[in-house]
Amino acid sequence: NAEPFQVAVREDNCIVVSLEASDVVSSSSVYVVKIAGESKNYFFQFDEFNSTLPAPVVFNAKYHGLYYIVTLLVVNSNMVSKSARSITVLTKPLPVSNVSIYDYKPSPETGVLFEIQYPEKYNVFTRVNISYWEGKDYRTMLYKDFFKGKTVFNHWLPGICYSNITFQLVSEATFNKSTLVEYSGVQHEPKQHRTVPYPPRNISVQIIPISRNNWEEQSGNFAEESFLGPPEIVRKEKLSHASDSPAEIPAANTSAAWLGDPSNSTEYGATSQPPWWSNEAESSEGEEEFVSAVSSAYGASDASASGRPTAEPPPFLPVQMVLTWLPPKPPTAFDGFHIHIEREENSTEFLTVSEDTHKFVAELKEPGKYKLSVTTFSSSGSCEVRGSQSAKTLSFYISPTGEWIEELTEKPQHVTVTVLSSTTALTSWTASHESSGNSTIVSVLSLTCQKQKESQRLEKHYCTEVNSSSSLIENLVPGAQYQVVVYLRKGPLVGPPSDPVTFSIVPTGIKDLTLYPLGPTAVVLSWNRPFLGVFRKYVVEMFYFNPSTMTSEWTTYYEIAATVSLTASVRIANLLPAWYYNFRVTMVTWGDPELSCCDSSTISFITAPVAPKITSVEYYNHLLYVTWTYGGDGPDLSHSRMLHWMVVAEGKKKIKKSVSISV
Repeated sequence: NAEPFQVAVREDNCIVVSLEASDVVSSSSVYVVKIAGESKNYFFQFDEFNSTLPAPVVFNAKYHGLYYIVTLLVVNSNMVSKSARSITVLTKPLPVSNVSIYDYKPSPETGVLFEIQYPEKYNVFTRVNISYWEGKDYRTMLYKDFFKGKTVFNHWLPGICYSNITFQLVSEATFNKSTLVEYSGVQHEPKQHRTVPYPPRNISVQIIPISRNNWEEQSGNFAEESFLGPPEIVRKEKLSHASDSPAEIPAANTSAAWLGDPSNSTEYGATSQPPWWSNEAESSEGEEEFVSAVSSAYGASDASASGRPTAEPPPFLPVQMVLTWLPPKPPTAFDGFHIHIEREENSTEFLTVSEDTHKFVAELKEPGKYKLSVTTFSSSGSCEVRGSQSAKTLSFYISPTGEWIEELTEKPQHVTVTVLSSTTALTSWTASHESSGNSTIVSVLSLTCQKQKESQRLEKHYCTEVNSSSSLIENLVPGAQYQVVVYLRKGPLVGPPSDPVTFSIVPTGIKDLTLYPLGPTAVVLSWNRPFLGVFRKYVVEMFYFNPSTMTSEWTTYYEIAATVSLTASVRIANLLPAWYYNFRVTMVTWGDPELSCCDSSTISFITAPVAPKITSVEYYNHLLYVTWTYGGDGPDLSHSRMLHWMVVAEGKKKIKKSVSISV
């Protein structure tokens, strides 16, 4: 029953090996410890001993989280070693030093990005243990898919407060069918994170006219500065205290202090109940409650400052707004809803209702353009309060006569642009029968304007987006490329944009192409461009028979960047004497694909021959013999445009003779 030699791992990562009495077989033997696991093996000998066991062997292990095999060797007097027994130990990995938790942007409702930092040198681990509280439930799991200290969790619940999140590095080893596991300590600060709740579903609004008699009975019973009239009390819910949220949002039974002067007030404050507050909204038995439909108010239009009698327009008859929604899709944890009401982009109200409220009713006292949104918020637990994304923003318009114009959700389909001329184009599209009576906005933007330097810009009208109610697009510039987007409009409401359509105007090309010869091997090309036009570059090409390739084709000779100058020229050298050439200059646009114009801007020319050189003149038997050379080493003149030689001899009389080119 005697225990074998003992192996222990200390907190400082030292392996301590102790020899026990049962390991001693002979006083003449030598006892050696072999430690394997790193790149090389280590051997340590116990001190000689008699009756008292030797001091333990201490090995400072370099690696954290690595398994080591410790073997006791007994060497007898004949220097024969024998392995007594082996023990496997696992060192503890170094802990995580820092943790960061971020929203997983593709899905912040269920996903988070974990980023951990830990000592990398001599630190070995196989998995990461993640522990946390999911609300009131404790969870832990082993995770191994960390890449460069980062991994994505995409199975959390939306709106839940996850607290006391800790990370431990885990090292595992299997030896002789047994598994060793060591966990690092926790040295980083525990983290917490709340996932984003899902937004409410099926948000809708209805506007119901109110008869004049009913309105006159209630007029004067509520604050005159409100654009929301006395709301209908839908139901009562328990109040969500403002202290649950770090950002104070006025609850539905408070009146906002900034409503009187939105530009100067900076705080929300609770005021006394307005006189129109219903008795149903009173607290009962000391328990705080709030009415889900009651809202604060906003000012009516100013009275006329003039004392003179004026013809006043008929008063606006208020309408009733009914806002409904469904709770977010399960399993979202949430504690209520925020209602955001915006009028004319300068008057705003925020209201908070409980999680059981799915309907909000109020009277709108003033005409104008309204925007509504309902978002979910989650506040329970120690994590920060988080609200959902806005699933849908509702827009509508109440005219001075009380007409309700609903939000436009349709976008124009099959948008096409037909180019009528170099400066005009016509836009067409299709819409449903219900939207056939709506007006439209045609938005035009130049795509080539920003590609040019401002000092070299050749167009200016559509450099910024230009909106028009006409389908005819004018003031276009030849060579430019444009993007067109069409919107449906009804009253002041504008629908979603159509798919953008891109079209280009073909450049008009150059004019007045002129050639100036500079001898047998060079010419100068000069041309003008139209005043109205935009392009990227000039491309100078030439067509001739190439004697080295025995082919004739158009080849690019030079490219010139566009400038504001109306005149341009280029010198073309290294031409063949007495050779036929055709030159062409085109304008190339910025568009994708590029457009060019025009192939008709060409000019042809035959270069002059070089002068022959007379090498000898002999007179024999009444005949004059003349020898000459042309162009060096006897060029091939079979494709030259030179017709014949002209030999001129002058003495007492002048003799001219036409000689074949082959002579």
